[in-house]
Formats: sequence, C-alpha cells, structure tokens
Amino acid sequence: MLTSKQKRFLKSKANRLRPILHVGKNGLNDALVSDLVHTLETHELLKINILQNSDATAPELGEALTEAIPNLTVVQSLGRVLTLYRPASKIKNRKLSEEVKAIQ
Repeated sequence: MLTSKQKRFLKSKANRLRPILHVGKNGLNDALVSDLVHTLETHELLKINILQNSDATAPELGEALTEAIPNLTVVQSLGRVLTLYRPASKIKNRKLSEEVKAIQ
C-alpha cells in the first residue's frame, strides 16, 4: 500500500507520460492483461486510455485490474485515463520503485 506522499510523487512522474495502452470495445481481456503485465515489468508506471467506444468505466477497469494483477496500484484516475504502478520484479528495472521506497 502506498502512502499519500508516494502517490503524489508518482502522480508528478506520470504527468509527462502519454497513455501506452488503449482499452477499446473488447474491454478487459487476457491479451490486454498479459500485455499490461509485460509493460509494467519494464516501465513500472504507465497510463491507460479508455476509448469512448468501450463499455468499461475507469473505476470498474481499475478494480478489475487490481484483482487480476497482484501488487498493482491505481495511482490516479482522471476521466478516461488510469495511471497504474507496480514495482518491477527484476532488479535492473527497479529505478522508480527504489525512489518510491525512499519516500516515507
């Protein structure tokens, strides 16, 4: 669980990011989840854009993703954009998570 200071730090880092993944009319499926897990392993922090033709809403999608992916945290939800964070399991990809751990 992240503290409010850690979430604030992640929000500031995510401010410059563009959405990497887009959720369309197919919604949440296995291919999207596996792609998301792979992308989170290398980036740790990313944005997801929910397209207008999607039936899923941001809170529903955030809840479903946190259930499907262990250690996933929804940092922010603004309109149709979700900001997600998950620490990388490989040490060489843990640049951002080390900074987050240092914040108390």
